[in-house]
Parts: sequence; structure tokens; C-alpha cells
Amino acid sequence: MKVEHIGIAVKNLANSNELFSKLFGRDNYKVESVESEGVSTSFFMCGETKVELLEATNPDSAIAKFIEKRGEGIHHIAFEVDDIYAEMQRLKNEGFQILNETPKKGADNKLICFLHPKGTNGVLVELCQTIV
Repeated sequence: MKVEHIGIAVKNLANSNELFSKLFGRDNYKVESVESEGVSTSFFMCGETKVELLEATNPDSAIAKFIEKRGEGIHHIAFEVDDIYAEMQRLKNEGFQILNETPKKGADNKLICFLHPKGTNGVLVELCQTIV
């Protein structure tokens, strides 16, 4: 596994794109909507790791609820895996709680699933595999 990206919940994607462009000294390389998750995303390259900004597109989305409860900030850390199905099974066997039973299509051409933060020291962990 390697860190694929760090997800940051933001209230306003346009304002945050401007802020992170200044911070990283480069523009984002992609903006994408993920309707199934109720978010708009923006990606920046930071070395070999990506930073994903996430803005809620509806008030019932996980990002909207996260910001309402905790404010803007780090939402999750994502790890790239070669075989998401095998990794999900391995982690289930190890006692981790998987939040979705089957991988979903996520942003940036990925299959994704999440591990419950109660079993990962309070960190929402995302597993992702590039769709080929």
C-alpha cells in the first residue's frame, strides 16, 4: 500500500482551489463531481501524493455532515491497493468494519471503499484501486 491521497473537506471549492494553488505553487489538475457521494472534488499533486478537496453538493452528503459537526479539515486518508476485493476481505478477516460491502466508483477513476474510523484510531481510511 501507499498513500494515494489525503481528502480535505472544504466549504467552498473555488475559494479552496485558490488557497491551495497558492500553497502548492501550482494549479489543481482536475475537478470532478461524484454524484453518488454528493461531492465535487478537486485534485492537486503534491510530490507523489495527491490532495483531494471535497465540497458537499447536497446537505445530506457525508461531507456536509462532517463540516457541520467538525468544520473544514482533513476528512480521510486513502491508500492505493492492487486488488480492492482481496484487500477488503483480508481486512474483514482481521476484524475491521468495512462501511460499504462492495467497492463504489469514486473520483479520479477509482474503485473505493471505506473503513469505519472506530476501528482505525479515529481516522477514516479509504482504500482505492485504479479502474483499468
